[in-house]
Amino acid sequence: MYEVELKVRADHDTVGERLDEIGAQRIGTVSQEDVYYDAPDRDFAETDEALRIRTESADEPVTRLTYKGPLVESESKTRQEAETAVADPAEIRAILDGLGYEPAATVRKDREQYAVDGCTVTLDAVDGLGEFVEAELEVEDGIDEARGRLETVLEKLGLDPEDQIRTSYLGLLLAEADADPTDP
Repeated sequence: MYEVELKVRADHDTVGERLDEIGAQRIGTVSQEDVYYDAPDRDFAETDEALRIRTESADEPVTRLTYKGPLVESESKTRQEAETAVADPAEIRAILDGLGYEPAATVRKDREQYAVDGCTVTLDAVDGLGEFVEAELEVEDGIDEARGRLETVLEKLGLDPEDQIRTSYLGLLLAEADADPTDP
């Protein structure tokens, strides 16, 4: 499975008005906490991979373990992704601990999700980073076609697909921390 994603910085009030105008279907809101791990046997920053535990607070809290492979193209933030629900978050943390995986960073965000033309559009408010809009599709193949659909959705929202950010929220937060001279 591939997650094809386009992400841009955008003002949520402006995009929210546009979502209303085009008749987007509101899916709901959720808060997420993503704890990313470093591997004992390789540097995920070098291999462009990620391993995370995501805890989602909605009606019922849900925890998932996710592996994200390296980017597969230069035109979008497309990655191979494998994800599974976790019955006991403390046990999965204990397993990763036992294997030598260590928490590297935590990303917290509030998300408001919409359906637009078969795509998921998410308004993300990310702690320490600000407001973003993501448009995404999950596909088995047909990455180019999926990217084209996402570009069309962003354009309907008055956003320029050329402004996309291919760096993950984790990467953006780590770059912010590196650039902050007051950060010890």
